[in-house]
Amino acid sequence: MIHSITISALGVIEATDVEFGPGLTVLTGETGAGKTMVLTSVNLLLGRRADPGLVRAGHNAATVDGIFSLTPALAKRAEELGAQTDDDEIIVSRTVAAQGRSRAHLGGRPVPAAVLAELADQLVTIHGQADQLELRGTSAQRETLDAHGGAPHASLLAAYNEAWARAVAAKRAFDEALNSHEDRSAEIESLRGAITAIAELNVQAGEEDELRAETERLTNIEDLRQYIGKSHAMLTAGESSSTALDLARQSLEELRHATRFDPSLDTFYERLNSLCLELDAFADDLGHYLRGLEADPVRLAALHDRRAALRELLRGRASDTAELLDWYEKAQQRLDLLENSRQTPEECQRILEEAKEEVLRIGAELTAARQRHATSLSEAVTTELRALAMPNARFIIELTPRKPSPHGCEDVTFLLQAHPSMQARPLGQGASGGELSRIMLALEVVLGQGSTSPTYIFDEVDAGIGGRTATEVGRRLAKLARHKQVIVVTHLPQVAAFAAQHLVVNKEGASTTVHAVNGNERVDELARMMGADEGSDVARRHAQELLESASMEES
Repeated sequence: MIHSITISALGVIEATDVEFGPGLTVLTGETGAGKTMVLTSVNLLLGRRADPGLVRAGHNAATVDGIFSLTPALAKRAEELGAQTDDDEIIVSRTVAAQGRSRAHLGGRPVPAAVLAELADQLVTIHGQADQLELRGTSAQRETLDAHGGAPHASLLAAYNEAWARAVAAKRAFDEALNSHEDRSAEIESLRGAITAIAELNVQAGEEDELRAETERLTNIEDLRQYIGKSHAMLTAGESSSTALDLARQSLEELRHATRFDPSLDTFYERLNSLCLELDAFADDLGHYLRGLEADPVRLAALHDRRAALRELLRGRASDTAELLDWYEKAQQRLDLLENSRQTPEECQRILEEAKEEVLRIGAELTAARQRHATSLSEAVTTELRALAMPNARFIIELTPRKPSPHGCEDVTFLLQAHPSMQARPLGQGASGGELSRIMLALEVVLGQGSTSPTYIFDEVDAGIGGRTATEVGRRLAKLARHKQVIVVTHLPQVAAFAAQHLVVNKEGASTTVHAVNGNERVDELARMMGADEGSDVARRHAQELLESASMEES
């Protein structure tokens, strides 16, 4: 249930705290006072759309904080989302910036508004005049009937949805089998050829760099011999002139003589001696390399062939051999899938027919269940309508067979027979606003007894009714509130009289406040709702009578 909300800079509300109790709570106040803003704040906490235009003029942002109590299952889910709970209570916050951005927090943790919306359906059920229009639609009517079936019916509905999904998948597979049998065979042959070629070539990751380097060396073997030969000769092959090694050794000998006069030159001597040894070893290594430089046209041709084969395999598959080997692994998996899961059109058609039969079988079970629930729901709602000043009305649920669809094998239509002498008509064609209000309330009273939602909010669901009917509406709301927290925005004193808690929304100047009324204040508010002049004794007596009558019924 909702324990409290704190509103700041939202619409006409500068700042206010609203405390909610269990049972039936009514919100009343003059038109334009800000009752809608209270419900808007709840909608924000439930992850609904944030309108920057609601931010109060002169403020950068509007904020709403709410404290909710959670069932153990919801508390566990909130903690999975990283939120902190306290004795199964949680703080939900929403901030709407005037520039258009909004932020949401769940138990102190920033979350997307979608996370709040995920929990919303299990926290609060909200109904307004827009829901009356929605109730005229067949989708809402079907969902309402299914909701009446409870958990067992939900399981059957889920089984049908799964069967339908399998049938859709089977139809898609059948169509693909018909249309792509040749393409499938061509893909298999292509994969086999590429996989075989890669395996036979024994491709190694990174080998293209080595092949490129070796090809470059063999292609330019004569230039290499010339340059390396000259380099080696400068080090070792001096017949008429001194070589680099000769000069280095002569320098070393001169330096050795100098060390006799200055011992500090020993370090220079050691360094040059190391260089001479290194240069000597280097000359040997370079000579060894030079002797190995021989032309190999056979090897060069083989290199060209392998590089050409690699380029052919890479084309359209990869940019280098590492990627090619990755493609090779995936290609093997794809080939295995195509070869081992390959189904002929005939096999796919058999699977499709089996899936269709399953849809029809479970669909028949769903139809039978809906027929049972339609009977019980129509009888229960009819009983409620009689208590709502519609003694001759009948609520009828009609199931019309149709081709199997994602939602079942029948269309669901709600009808109202306002009087035995009148023809039953679909809600969308003949029901008035007042009748729709009562039908919706009757449905909620019936469905609410088995619903898991702990809180119901009605936004002027009593529009279009009055007099004795209004009293009956208040009575039914009070009945629903025996098991749920019910919050109602109403303009009817007959409804407000049944409340366990009466909150008045007052507009004083440019600001709005919300406060609870009791005793004489509550009598005055009911009198105002009757349209009486302020201080009217007749209206106050009538208001007192309404309160006493409602209190006697609830006691």
